[in-house]
Amino acid sequence: MNKPLAGAVLSLLLTGAAATPAVAQTPTPQRATAVTYAGTVALSNCSGSVVRTPSSQPGDPALVLSNGHCLETGFPAAGEVLVNRASSRSFSLLNASGSSVGTLRASKIAYGTMTDTDVSLYQLTKTYAQIQSQYGITALTLNDTHPVQGSSIKVVSGYWKRTYSCSVDGFVYRLKEGDWTWKDSVRYTSACNTIGGTSGSPVIDTATGKVVAVNNTGNEDGQRCTENNPCEVDEAGNVTVRQGINYAQETYILVPCIGPGNQIDLNRPGCTLPKP
Repeated sequence: MNKPLAGAVLSLLLTGAAATPAVAQTPTPQRATAVTYAGTVALSNCSGSVVRTPSSQPGDPALVLSNGHCLETGFPAAGEVLVNRASSRSFSLLNASGSSVGTLRASKIAYGTMTDTDVSLYQLTKTYAQIQSQYGITALTLNDTHPVQGSSIKVVSGYWKRTYSCSVDGFVYRLKEGDWTWKDSVRYTSACNTIGGTSGSPVIDTATGKVVAVNNTGNEDGQRCTENNPCEVDEAGNVTVRQGINYAQETYILVPCIGPGNQIDLNRPGCTLPKP
């Protein structure tokens, strides 16, 4: 993983198995959207972003997206899913230049897991309208369709105030790291050489400005499926190790699971997220 920067958490880092690249698609050329730090956040040990779905309303309680392995409760075990757990975690909200403009606070962990994906969603005490009014910051929008191979992306780390630019190299059938296995992960081209603390960073499609994935891991030492060294596993069970290559988890799968009022509903039509 692009590990969280907290001593107690470092010892738990993942192991993995992953996948086969999908058939290349040629994205339709579009004008690039300016990508800034506006809407990203810094956690105590990771990165994140204030996000909305295409149907979220201004009066809805805002959501912060990060990784499951960034949760203050520690790494969820394989098969563990957290829903609606009380939390008062704080987040430093950044503006376009990367300066902190204020502190946001969670009311709960709306959803968190490291099974099939590596994601956490915090519900905040403020609405999108309140954040816009107080700080002048608009939430990033989650794309509701699968990312496209070859598309230009930026990984924006609120923790480091650093942006990585590369492309979607392909998709991994299964990405395995330690006890955890993730499905249909995004593989970056080598230019996105993300590091510890970038975990939870939004992966933004530069053509649309929308979030298509959440940054979560990379193979540091060339080891096979060990902590900090995820491996790719294809449909036939073949294992590939790519030292120095980093990965993210797709976020379009979150959209069908977020209902009116930004409430997590794992029984909504089209929701495939793991259940408790």
